[in-house]
Amino acid sequence: MVMAGCGWAQREGGLVEEICPGDVVWFAPGEKHWHGATLSTGTPHIAIQEKLNGKVVDWMEHVTDEQYRSGQDKPD
Repeated sequence: MVMAGCGWAQREGGLVEEICPGDVVWFAPGEKHWHGATLSTGTPHIAIQEKLNGKVVDWMEHVTDEQYRSGQDKPD
Protein backbone atom coordinates (compact mmCIF):
# COMPACT_ATOMS: atom_id res chain seq x y z
CA MET A 1 0.00 0.00 0.00
CA VAL A 2 1.45 3.33 -1.08
CA MET A 3 1.39 5.83 1.79
CA ALA A 4 2.78 8.98 0.11
CA GLY A 5 4.59 10.21 -2.98
CA CYS A 6 4.28 8.32 -6.25
CA GLY A 7 6.13 5.37 -7.64
CA TRP A 8 6.29 2.81 -10.38
CA ALA A 9 5.60 -0.91 -10.44
CA GLN A 10 6.13 -3.39 -13.25
CA ARG A 11 5.44 -7.07 -13.68
CA GLU A 12 7.81 -9.01 -15.92
CA GLY A 13 6.67 -8.44 -19.51
CA GLY A 14 4.12 -5.81 -18.48
CA LEU A 15 3.89 -2.05 -18.71
CA VAL A 16 5.24 0.25 -16.02
CA GLU A 17 2.33 1.38 -13.83
CA GLU A 18 2.23 4.56 -11.76
CA ILE A 19 1.31 3.94 -8.13
CA CYS A 20 0.06 6.72 -5.84
CA PRO A 21 -1.10 7.17 -2.23
CA GLY A 22 -3.86 4.72 -1.33
CA ASP A 23 -3.03 2.33 -4.17
CA VAL A 24 -2.68 -1.31 -3.20
CA VAL A 25 -0.45 -3.39 -5.45
CA TRP A 26 -0.58 -7.19 -5.25
CA PHE A 27 1.82 -9.61 -6.88
CA ALA A 28 1.19 -13.35 -7.10
CA PRO A 29 3.63 -15.64 -5.30
CA GLY A 30 6.66 -16.11 -7.54
CA GLU A 31 5.62 -13.32 -9.92
CA LYS A 32 8.77 -11.48 -11.02
CA HIS A 33 8.33 -7.74 -10.55
CA TRP A 34 9.92 -4.54 -9.32
CA HIS A 35 8.60 -1.43 -7.60
CA GLY A 36 10.11 1.81 -6.40
CA ALA A 37 10.22 5.58 -6.47
CA THR A 38 9.94 7.76 -9.56
CA LEU A 39 12.85 9.96 -10.60
CA SER A 40 11.39 12.89 -8.61
CA THR A 41 9.48 11.40 -5.65
CA GLY A 42 9.96 8.82 -2.95
CA THR A 43 7.40 6.07 -2.36
CA PRO A 44 6.85 5.26 1.31
CA HIS A 45 4.81 2.05 1.38
CA ILE A 46 3.74 -0.83 3.55
CA ALA A 47 4.69 -4.28 2.26
CA ILE A 48 3.32 -7.57 3.58
CA GLN A 49 4.88 -10.91 2.69
CA GLU A 50 4.04 -14.41 3.78
CA LYS A 51 6.71 -16.63 5.23
CA LEU A 52 6.96 -20.07 3.62
CA ASN A 53 9.35 -22.72 4.87
CA GLY A 54 11.25 -20.11 6.87
CA LYS A 55 11.78 -17.78 3.89
CA VAL A 56 10.02 -14.48 3.25
CA VAL A 57 11.41 -13.06 -0.02
CA ASP A 58 13.49 -14.24 -2.98
CA TRP A 59 15.37 -11.12 -4.10
CA MET A 60 16.17 -11.18 -7.79
CA GLU A 61 18.63 -9.13 -9.86
CA HIS A 62 18.67 -5.35 -9.45
CA VAL A 63 16.75 -3.25 -11.97
CA THR A 64 19.22 -1.53 -14.29
CA ASP A 65 19.29 2.26 -14.65
CA GLU A 66 18.01 1.82 -18.21
CA GLN A 67 15.04 -0.30 -17.06
CA TYR A 68 14.29 2.17 -14.29
CA ARG A 69 14.46 5.23 -16.56
CA SER A 70 12.17 3.55 -19.09
CA GLY A 71 9.38 4.34 -16.63
CA GLN A 72 9.64 7.95 -17.79
CA ASP A 73 8.30 6.86 -21.16
CA LYS A 74 5.27 5.03 -19.82
CA PRO A 75 1.93 5.78 -21.51
CA ASP A 76 -0.46 8.11 -19.62
